[in-house]
Amino acid sequence: MLLELDNVDAFYGEAQILHGISIAVDAGERVAILGRNGVGKTTVVNACTGIARVRRGRISFCGKTLSTIRHFTAARNGIAVVPQGRRIVPGLTVRENLLLGAAVGRKGPWTFDSVCALFPILRERADTPGTAMSGGQQQMLAIGRALMANPNLLVLDEPSEGLAPVIVDELGETLVRLGAGETSILLIEQNFSLVHAVAERYYVMSKGTVVEEGRLEGLSRESLKKHVAV
Repeated sequence: MLLELDNVDAFYGEAQILHGISIAVDAGERVAILGRNGVGKTTVVNACTGIARVRRGRISFCGKTLSTIRHFTAARNGIAVVPQGRRIVPGLTVRENLLLGAAVGRKGPWTFDSVCALFPILRERADTPGTAMSGGQQQMLAIGRALMANPNLLVLDEPSEGLAPVIVDELGETLVRLGAGETSILLIEQNFSLVHAVAERYYVMSKGTVVEEGRLEGLSRESLKKHVAV
């Protein structure tokens, strides 16, 4: 198993957000976490990257317990996060934003050239300020920056937020292609269409717990909405 959360309680200060969460992502797998705003989806990521404090349970990654991981070492350990809101660094060009992802020094297939082959617009706009691009282009940049860290696991937090439906469809096709390679994907999302297009399995969260899980094969978008609405 690539990533495993086993009965995890996670806190910000004294506020408990996750209550006995158990979630797993296998190598080469595409998994989605769904749920309304405020149910603790992002805290799952923050627990894995040391931002939220784990007080009970166990998190393991690549067979090792993550007892000492911190947010600034997560990428070095093979977890790259595309954060909600993209967080393109102001004042840096597209090229410079991409090179930030490579700063962790992990070796692998993703370089400036291979990322630009995936997203040709990034090469065309390489010397443009990253924040001057459209929302869809900034999302490509955020994904490209994460890939430059050559992660084992790519985590995307609400990547469809603020994007037009046609761009969301293109994003889904890209994530499926990435998942067909060596990069596992954990998708945190409320857009049913994107989840249905990308993920193989899903977890539904409510009030800091997992209330539903299953495979997406053979499950319609309408059925998925019903699962999430429970």
